[in-house]
Amino acid sequence: MKLRKPILDQISTLNNLPTLPHILLRLIKACNQSEGNLKEISQIIEKDPSLSSKILRLANSAYYGLPGRIRKMQNAVTLLGTTTIKNVAISTSIYEAFKIGENGLFNLKRYWWHSLRTAILARRLAEKVGYEAPDEAFLTGLVHDIGRLVLWLNFKKQYHGLLELYGTRPDLLLAGEMRLGATHCEVGAWLLEKWNLPSFMVDAALYHHEPIGRIRNALPLVQIIYVANALSRDPTDTQDEPERLPQDIFGLPESHTQSLISGADEELAEVAKSFEIEIEPPGKPLEAFSKKDTEKQRQLTREVQDSSVLLGTLMNLLEAGDEQSTLQAIYQGLQILFDLQEIFIFTYDKDRDGLVGVDLGKNEKWKIINGVFIPSRMEKSLLIRCLKNHRLLDSFSPLTESKSIIVDEQLIRFVGKEGILCLPLFTHDEEIGVIVVGLDEIEFTQLSQQFGVLQMFSRQAAMALCGYQMKKAQLKAVQTERLGACYELACKLIHQINNPLGIIKNYLKILALKLADQNLAQEEIRIINEEIDRISQILKDLHAFSNQPSFTPGPVHINAIISDMVRLTRGPLSSEHGIAIHTDLDPSLPLVKGDKNALKKVFINLIKNATEALTEGGNIHIKTKKIAPDFNGTTGGPGVSSAGFAEITISDDGPGIPPDIRNRIFQPFASTKGGSHSGLGLSVVHNIIKNHNGIIEVKSKKGEGTTFEIYLPASKKEPKQEMPEQEELVKGPGTVLLVDDENMIIEVSSEILKALGYHVLTAKSGNEALEIYEKHKDNIHVVILDMIMPGMGGGETYDHLKKLNPMVKVLL
Repeated sequence: MKLRKPILDQISTLNNLPTLPHILLRLIKACNQSEGNLKEISQIIEKDPSLSSKILRLANSAYYGLPGRIRKMQNAVTLLGTTTIKNVAISTSIYEAFKIGENGLFNLKRYWWHSLRTAILARRLAEKVGYEAPDEAFLTGLVHDIGRLVLWLNFKKQYHGLLELYGTRPDLLLAGEMRLGATHCEVGAWLLEKWNLPSFMVDAALYHHEPIGRIRNALPLVQIIYVANALSRDPTDTQDEPERLPQDIFGLPESHTQSLISGADEELAEVAKSFEIEIEPPGKPLEAFSKKDTEKQRQLTREVQDSSVLLGTLMNLLEAGDEQSTLQAIYQGLQILFDLQEIFIFTYDKDRDGLVGVDLGKNEKWKIINGVFIPSRMEKSLLIRCLKNHRLLDSFSPLTESKSIIVDEQLIRFVGKEGILCLPLFTHDEEIGVIVVGLDEIEFTQLSQQFGVLQMFSRQAAMALCGYQMKKAQLKAVQTERLGACYELACKLIHQINNPLGIIKNYLKILALKLADQNLAQEEIRIINEEIDRISQILKDLHAFSNQPSFTPGPVHINAIISDMVRLTRGPLSSEHGIAIHTDLDPSLPLVKGDKNALKKVFINLIKNATEALTEGGNIHIKTKKIAPDFNGTTGGPGVSSAGFAEITISDDGPGIPPDIRNRIFQPFASTKGGSHSGLGLSVVHNIIKNHNGIIEVKSKKGEGTTFEIYLPASKKEPKQEMPEQEELVKGPGTVLLVDDENMIIEVSSEILKALGYHVLTAKSGNEALEIYEKHKDNIHVVILDMIMPGMGGGETYDHLKKLNPMVKVLL
């Protein structure tokens, strides 16, 4: 379909075809509802010709590259999704919101009435005559007159004159349109073709005012739309007995025609009622917008204004640099836009499956709510229902369950208001958290008028938090990958270095045993041993990158460890570095399930890190605090102790950590100190805390120092009496079979065993070991077996030994 160039040059408005505000408001509301389904949205769109044409145009665009063209509205809506549909609705609303409701002689409500009546009649007629695609007939009927909108928008003055002269004479109106350059049939067909809609739909728009003689020779869809359009025409239009057309073209009895018309009118009346559209029956004078119509227009304007107001807050959310800044921007937005004061935010913890209260700043209530845990299994809680159902909920509404859960009652009392309002934070079915607002009943009543805007704000807030969390997860994944690569390197180094270190240690042991009686060189041997142990400690630090640590868990008294460390370091730090250590240890701090030596290493590293930051002296603050698991003293996830958590905070008032280093502070080799610092200390700390099922976070600002916060799950067990560790060498008679493929290890180990009084047999392979054991099995008390040997390895050797003697004792 081609139009003459002069009219093409004058047609500029194609995107902003007008839509009734009643329908736009309903569509925006449906898109905003989290539980709104695509079927409901498609049913709203297919009641309006302008919206339908826009959605079909998008769905059939080259962007999607579909092999066939979409002919059903629900398929188009499913393809585009609610976000795109909402964008279309809002952009259309912005255009409509600031227009005058009365469109002169072109009455938008009457146009809507005619288009939808034609669509309903087309569908019913298609079903009656057996047309295979009644939905396609409906959509074609809906958009068949779209050319009239285009002409009115682009030639208002000229089209106004045509309507005034020929509004009730379609034949003369078409002639007048030709003087503009094209009829509305041609413009509509050109537009539908431009939007890549199916060819037969284009034809139906093009031919719907053709002479009846030509229509008899057309394909069914053109005939259906022609008849439906004629039956839908205002009775004031001059048309020779349109009721006879169904019989003339399709052979339908007149009674069927009357049934079609009455059924269509009933359906149309129901649609108008559901959208609160007031429209007079055809034949009556064209009416201006009523008071209700004007109110709908005002509502639409408010909707657009509300969206505009949120743009400033959205910019603040997007510009927030980290999670804490984002949370503070959410609080400030709620304060500024809605004048709310008692605001609390809970974020969803996937690992523990529940909501965790967060600290928003200096408010004392925020400090108390920080760490409060509400598990998802408390499914009757307002907060959990709000989170899981993605719905705004409150404690005021009559629908709220009469018997509230205790945790909600506690929260209401804590907030200090008559009730609470819960706003869900979610995006694309991803649960982010819940905003809890404390309100008195009168405040709730006033705020209820802004629930729509409030929900829009909460979605923006959720998107901002989700974006930060995704970024955090990506950084964590990169960090884990890097740690894994470092661990592989560490394992290779450890394997290559441990053997010679072990040999040196063993020879030192032999020397110590030989010189013990003369008390010679014992101090020197001790110093050498300590230096070797220092090398071993470096290897252990590298090994700490492993995801499979060899910790020995047990109940650990954190306060005792910190007290011992402070007692040992306070004097030297003060006299040599000008650093004062301050402690605030919670006497009710629970025991922690963990490895005492590993946790001691954590605190040593963090104090050392703070000391190195305070190059000109300063203060280190160490604080412990008991964190309750939730309001009811229970927990919300597997592996979490019901005793709660221990919070340990170590902070300094040094220069702080630069942002680029802070973001990767727990990665290996990340350091601000340079020189001989390896940058491994905090990586080791991170891995130890992670392997204790704990959390470590860093907060730092330039010029305000650095704070490390650690959260460790508590233990219910009481600590056992700790005894000093003493190394005791076990001496005694007996025969030992020593099996190893390295000569040096065999020589050194043999010397040690002989010095302890044992008789030693040696073998350098699995086969040799089996021969010796079979010959001396009655005298051999124990076998010391290397697992990794060429040929027959330790595992296979062990299996053969068990066959020779099921009771054999083997040290691997």
